[in-house]
Amino acid sequence: MAYDLELADEIRHALAGEDGLSERRMFGGLSFLVGGNLAVAVRGDGLLVRVGADDAEKLARTTAAQRAVMGARVMAGWLDVPADAVATEAELGTWVRRGVSWARTLPAK
Repeated sequence: MAYDLELADEIRHALAGEDGLSERRMFGGLSFLVGGNLAVAVRGDGLLVRVGADDAEKLARTTAAQRAVMGARVMAGWLDVPADAVATEAELGTWVRRGVSWARTLPAK
């Protein structure tokens, strides 16, 4: 699966200066990890964001995001965020911060 290169660059910009940042190709796109834990990934023209199970349930009800599905499995704590929900720098920044905040709660790998 191809991913949006421009969106990847915008995420890099949003993550500039973040400690422990790395990138890895995974989940059919480009993932951004903080302390070795996935925070956000570009998949197609949207995002995959890890936010934890409780927040995922709430955000799936109150935003344009949907629970992430990989194969036949619904991924607890992961959301697919469509491109139109990250069209502005502020919207993208909000989702990136959510993912980074969750990744920071996990032990570094």
